[in-house]
Amino acid sequence: MEVTVVGAGLVGCLLACFLARRGHRVTVHERRRDPRVAGADRGRSINLAISERGIDALRRLGLDGEVLARAIPMPGRMMHAVDGSLTFQPYSAGGAHAINSISRADLNHQLLDAAGKHDGVTVIFGHRVEAELPPGAVVIGADGAHSAVRAKLQALPGVDFSQSYLDYGYKELSIPPRDGDYAMDPGALHIWPRGRSMMIALPNPDRSFTCTLFWPHETFARLRTTDEIEAYFAEHYPDAHLPALAAGFRANPVGHLVTMRCAPWHARLGDTTVGLIGDAAHAIVPFYGQGANCGFEDCVELDRCLDETGDDFPAALDRFERRRKDTDVIARLALDNFVEMRDKVGSKTFLAGKRLEHALERALPGRYVSRYELVSFSTTPYSQVERRVARQRGLAAAAGLGAAALSALLVRRLRARSG
Repeated sequence: MEVTVVGAGLVGCLLACFLARRGHRVTVHERRRDPRVAGADRGRSINLAISERGIDALRRLGLDGEVLARAIPMPGRMMHAVDGSLTFQPYSAGGAHAINSISRADLNHQLLDAAGKHDGVTVIFGHRVEAELPPGAVVIGADGAHSAVRAKLQALPGVDFSQSYLDYGYKELSIPPRDGDYAMDPGALHIWPRGRSMMIALPNPDRSFTCTLFWPHETFARLRTTDEIEAYFAEHYPDAHLPALAAGFRANPVGHLVTMRCAPWHARLGDTTVGLIGDAAHAIVPFYGQGANCGFEDCVELDRCLDETGDDFPAALDRFERRRKDTDVIARLALDNFVEMRDKVGSKTFLAGKRLEHALERALPGRYVSRYELVSFSTTPYSQVERRVARQRGLAAAAGLGAAALSALLVRRLRARSG
């Protein structure tokens, strides 16, 4: 089967590998120049936090070892208070699990190389989608939140499409090495929670950190002069590398944060089968670190659906959409997590709650699992994550207990059973 994939980003390249492994001839069209030659878009490369859903997809193609060799494990968050004090919060009980920092551009290069090793894959750069899609072909749009393929589907009757922008923007910055070493602990995702805004920083193999500001648009707009920028950073991020941050602030653009929903994700346009995958179908904001992980998991599920339907693409795309519409759940959780990261992670009440949650996980292994653990360190479908967390919370509500009392009760029951 001839398959056209539109978009040579992360998901498009990974999908090409899956399809080529099935014996399909794949042509990938990308409007940009080859990023391995042209370089990444300046100031728009938010580092990725690759976790189990993404690793599972890479593992199925034998790419996990190569990718993780260039990633840096982050077993927890490091919160930076305005007074410079630090608080480390592990992501899982006992620090057993880590998310992995990797440059988006670096990972894209690796996946482009992996796709190019398949005889059945051809990548064409500098080529936009034509006005008419190839007749008789299968065309899959993996071309991101502003998908040109999806725009063609949106013109059809009955297509439901919505997009909502946060009144926040993002800007990429960088903290260089300090005296040849990391300026901060590389074993953590660093967060400067500041109420209505925040900054995060993820480590890179060259001992720098890629930082991202998430600020209201009006804050970006009102800082115009060098003195204003430096004064603002000195007030809100005094323990960061101020000269580098100020320089990046002036040089790099402000990006936008969008949640996009669309239905259906597939259609027949004449005799062409058209489908969507990744951000083209379900763009989400980056605050749960699930964008790329979710898109990679899409590739696994579409591959599974092709198995089940004997590579009948219309049937497989229909089955794929019905199963993956639970991405609406992670879209909502990502928005919720923005509030958590921005407003709550530095509070004593929040940190106490996390310690309790980890205590329950240690006391009841496999029976009590936090939402973050299920999202980031398992491949449990997102909708099932919500149901399981609701059941666990329902236990507390039904017992009429506060968190501390519930913890004590569960631990006593566990000890009684084991005794």
